[in-house]
Amino acid sequence: MTDAQHTPDHLAGYLDTMKQRAILVVGDIMLDRFVYGDAGRISPEGPVPVLAVKRESQMLGGAGNVLANLHGLGVKPHILSVIGEDDAGRQVRELAASCGADPQGLLVSGAVPTIVKTRYIAAGQQLLRADREKAGAVPDSVHTALLAQAKIIMPHVQALILSDYGKGVLTEDVIAALIGLAKDHNVPVLVDPKKTDYSVYRGASVVTPNRKELAESCTGAATETDEDITAAMRHVLTESGIGAVIATRSQQGMSVLEGADAAPVHLRTTALEVFDVSGAGDTVIATIAAGLAAGANLTEAAMLANYAGGIVVAKVGTAAIRNDELSGALRGHDTVSRTREAPLLDWGDAAQQVRRWQAQGLKVGFTNGCFDILHFGHVTYINRARDLCDRLVLALNHDRSVQILKGPERPLHDERARASVIGALGAVDMVVLFGASEAGRDNTPCALLEQLQPDIYFKGGDYTIDQLPEAKIVGSYGGRVELMNLYEGHSTTSTIEKMKTSG
Repeated sequence: MTDAQHTPDHLAGYLDTMKQRAILVVGDIMLDRFVYGDAGRISPEGPVPVLAVKRESQMLGGAGNVLANLHGLGVKPHILSVIGEDDAGRQVRELAASCGADPQGLLVSGAVPTIVKTRYIAAGQQLLRADREKAGAVPDSVHTALLAQAKIIMPHVQALILSDYGKGVLTEDVIAALIGLAKDHNVPVLVDPKKTDYSVYRGASVVTPNRKELAESCTGAATETDEDITAAMRHVLTESGIGAVIATRSQQGMSVLEGADAAPVHLRTTALEVFDVSGAGDTVIATIAAGLAAGANLTEAAMLANYAGGIVVAKVGTAAIRNDELSGALRGHDTVSRTREAPLLDWGDAAQQVRRWQAQGLKVGFTNGCFDILHFGHVTYINRARDLCDRLVLALNHDRSVQILKGPERPLHDERARASVIGALGAVDMVVLFGASEAGRDNTPCALLEQLQPDIYFKGGDYTIDQLPEAKIVGSYGGRVELMNLYEGHSTTSTIEKMKTSG
């Protein structure tokens, strides 16, 4: 492989192919819950803060975060795991379905509860984490059913990820059976390890330990320098029967070793800033698997993962990579960007980004409109709104929604053009489309507000709060409504009339 074939532009060529691939994830799935509030006083019952809860959110954790990363990369994900007969299990099923996975792969067992990790957060700081789990209690009958489903799915995937969190789904017998099944279908197996004896994963294609896990697998060997890492990886390959090791090293990037006698490849991190490494391992293994499924060799797949990891560690909290983010990082590698455009996100990605901002202690604002012809009134209003918050989400009526509101001749510019123009404003941090598809349906942003739960909802015009259906939604989760003045004489309708008169 030449240096030219290792360029970011060459690597970016695999991103479209990823969208035509399918990957199976087997492992311990979890529900990550976040409870946000204010902790302004100490309990009289004991020296602990009292959290005044304002809102709650949840996302997939464990193997579910690998699933979310695959979905973000555009891969068709499959999941095999175990959940309990409980409300948390129902939420996990719904979240897995929203990631494009068939929730039938989530086997229900009355013997174990769904694993839930609840984090209590105030002012961007975690006060406490409470875990609900019963590790190691998955019945044999569930393991048998899981392997039966794996036999059905395996011929239709291009990679298998074993996401081992040591909670009971991946026993030694199940691991061996899955690796053997994957080999029968020539499917590469990638392992995110929890066990310290890597011979349990014998026959796997790649294992992806972090630096701490690598040290533990070598009875505490040093893993600080390139030489330390290389020696530890050689030991793993010699003792385990695994094909390759990719060791993630946080701020130092990652190292790749394909065979005990091969020369190592050390990849330095592409992150400009590192805020939070939680979940970065899930992003790395998902991207490596997606790269291999798309036809990349192991070094190229690791390079893709290094870029992806550099993106997610610059975010706060567990965050999934997106195909467009990775594409932007790769294609913009050799230039200094002098442009800015807020991303156009779907509702799920937008909600995750809002949660990350809020976990960082940032105040998120939200406003909405058609913005068909951008004018002085719009720009002034948006700038004033952004001055009252740290991040501003702009909800844009999609084309059919505008037609319902304004008539069949509108909009003058389609939704993509409007999103691009409004997103180029420095005051806008994210654009999301919303609206009704049929006349008579709800054409307000109420459903979007309920999902995103911003801190402030900005509304322009001569309204009172009790006249706004959005106000009830915002108040239900502890947000507030800010009524803004509009500038007389500046509107899209008046602009169009002037154009007609001039014509």
